[in-house]
Amino acid sequence: MQCPYCESTEIRKNGKWRGKQNHICNNCERQFIDVYDPPKGYSEKLKQECLKMYLNGIGFRGIEQVKGVHHTTIISWVKQIGEKLPDVPEEDAIPEVGELDELETFIGSKSEKLRAGVPPVEQTFQDKTKSGCGQQ
Repeated sequence: MQCPYCESTEIRKNGKWRGKQNHICNNCERQFIDVYDPPKGYSEKLKQECLKMYLNGIGFRGIEQVKGVHHTTIISWVKQIGEKLPDVPEEDAIPEVGELDELETFIGSKSEKLRAGVPPVEQTFQDKTKSGCGQQ
């Protein structure tokens, strides 16, 4: 066995900590253990599977239920990948066609009082016919 810092073979035992044998180097006076545990964490394969599921439209909590990885962990993976992506170049021209994805807005005032039992669409139609706007 040799010191991982100075690679000297002059080492001695230096007690135990949490069931593992400690050693100390006589040369550089540094303490170390002989066997280190492998790093904890998820495998790269599992990370890739979770990211593919996210890209295919599955939500964070859905992936959590299927893969057993906490949703905040998946969110942090997505953020890490997003930081590695290059910035989108600015477009000089305004596109002729735009796309809205299931966007609904309310335009108008909410001050009109609704009559009980009559939906708002029928109210406006009835109001127009009573005032003569809808008749010819």
